[in-house]
Amino acid sequence: MATPVGIVGFRGYSGAELIHILDRHAHTEPVLLEHRGEPGATPAPRGAQTHRTLPFSTDSVRSEGLAVVFLATPPEVSMEVTPGLLETGAKVVDLSGAFRLRTTDNYKKWYKAEHTQPALLAEAAYGLPEFGREPIKKARLVSNPGCYPTAANLAIRPLLDAGIVDRTAGIVCDAKSGVSGAGRKATLKNNFCEVTENFSAYSLLDHRHVPEVLQNSGLEESEFSFTAQLLPIDRGILETIYFRAAKPTTAAEILDVYEKFYNGTPFVRFYDPGVVPDLRAVQRTNFCDIGIRFDAATGRGVIVAAIDNLVKGAAGQAVQNMNLMMGYPEHEGLL
Repeated sequence: MATPVGIVGFRGYSGAELIHILDRHAHTEPVLLEHRGEPGATPAPRGAQTHRTLPFSTDSVRSEGLAVVFLATPPEVSMEVTPGLLETGAKVVDLSGAFRLRTTDNYKKWYKAEHTQPALLAEAAYGLPEFGREPIKKARLVSNPGCYPTAANLAIRPLLDAGIVDRTAGIVCDAKSGVSGAGRKATLKNNFCEVTENFSAYSLLDHRHVPEVLQNSGLEESEFSFTAQLLPIDRGILETIYFRAAKPTTAAEILDVYEKFYNGTPFVRFYDPGVVPDLRAVQRTNFCDIGIRFDAATGRGVIVAAIDNLVKGAAGQAVQNMNLMMGYPEHEGLL
């Protein structure tokens, strides 16, 4: 019998992706929960019409017996509804930034708002499975990582842990994303005429995803430079990361570090030295693809990491987390 799971925020791009993934999941039945607003204000995504849609309330969660609720909602909404959801006994996977950072001060600094649930902020497990499966398995609240930090941390942390990177030289992350990363709500920024045949940088030096990279890699802010840029495409993230080596090494040795770090991991793939991924390789998949180029003579290295911002960067990783929380195969619904 399929386990009912709820989706709040199903009208957005990440919520629509959740419907698509859960529809092919062997163990779940998605139930759509309408939170606030007029039902027709934002058109429902394709596929939503075939599922039950209920007004969001804790009574609905209880009566439907929802085992997990996904929140594809703004941070302030996630903070508002999560305590009540947990009281029903449902597990929560939050796709917003509400519970990603460790302290209320850090949240206020980067999100420019007060955090209203400090106890849950401290409790939430950070949902990057490749770095912490056991805490995720035991958690009742998982904070799904941001899309940019997912690719950046998967690419950077193994090399930092191995002592390969010269941190005094700094790391530069040049990151590019498709327009769906800005959400489905219409704004001037993601208007077709503003985006098409254009290319722009944004949130220079204060992007709210930066502290996630620092928090989960161990880098200091002074050691990490990050720039986000908007591509005129619908989906995908490609990050080009530059570093200098702290000690003599080779591309083959760097690749060996990755392979040992991610041994047995289903969703991180590597390329032969000198070969790097592009977006087509990962679009509509839950994979993070990593390629490296290293010049031993100068100690310069380049890592290219690619993900789909709506899958491994959002809904796919959320389902990966749910699978761990519920004891399902980690890859279920994602391969």
